[in-house]
Amino acid sequence: MMQICFIPKEKAMSSTQTTQVMTADNGKDLSERDLRVQLAAAYRIFEHFGWCELIYGHISMRVPGPEHHFLINPYGLRYDEVTASSLVKIDLDGNQVEPSEYTFNPAGFVIHSAIHANREDAHCVMHSHTRAGMAVAALECGLLPISMNATSFYDRRLAYHDYEGSTLLVEEREKLAADLGAADAMILRNHGLLTVGQTIPEAFLYLYRLERSCQVQLDAMACGQSLVTPSEPVIERSATQMVDFDKHVRDVGQLEFDALVRLMDSKDPSFRE
Repeated sequence: MMQICFIPKEKAMSSTQTTQVMTADNGKDLSERDLRVQLAAAYRIFEHFGWCELIYGHISMRVPGPEHHFLINPYGLRYDEVTASSLVKIDLDGNQVEPSEYTFNPAGFVIHSAIHANREDAHCVMHSHTRAGMAVAALECGLLPISMNATSFYDRRLAYHDYEGSTLLVEEREKLAADLGAADAMILRNHGLLTVGQTIPEAFLYLYRLERSCQVQLDAMACGQSLVTPSEPVIERSATQMVDFDKHVRDVGQLEFDALVRLMDSKDPSFRE
């Protein structure tokens, strides 16, 4: 049976590209405080979906300003303990910009600084170690376009990065950025999943779709039956339709993310602290 696998993205975006302004749906710039609340909510949402692995994994968000400072989770806290004020602000050299009682995951610094330094449009970076994501990351075929969500990553929107260890060496940053290129998502072989977006809601929606695609693929493969793979023209059409659908709403992922923030508020609004 023919299998259509996604092609890795080729080259990173030029550093000369213009940074798009981080805006809320009302068109006003989001403050650092607003971004802290959004990012803390994202950690709680990850916990809600079971996308965390102990205290590992990380989500980052660049704050306004030319310095490329970004926020990341305090190392050692569970995702359901993360609050807006506990997020750690660091620079591209791994220095904490403001005093904090917490530190940060060094592997997280390598991954996130690599992308924030090379993708002007990637304000938010999400990385997960989910069971389904790590399983597909260990498959030679990678992600297969056998579900609607999976087709959204067609046409070089999904990249791959070969495993080189626990991403603790700064020398790996250049390869990470080059492998991601201009893609929206990347499978880190033998490791996990990664998505980027101009906003937290956008990166979240891409990760949700990627994670769901991995879950569906594993479930389908576990049945031991032949997989039904759409033709390439149908896959391409489906991908185009999903991109057009995203553009139809005010901001990519905003409606979905807002709905989940309301859920987090109903469960425990302490992430806003």
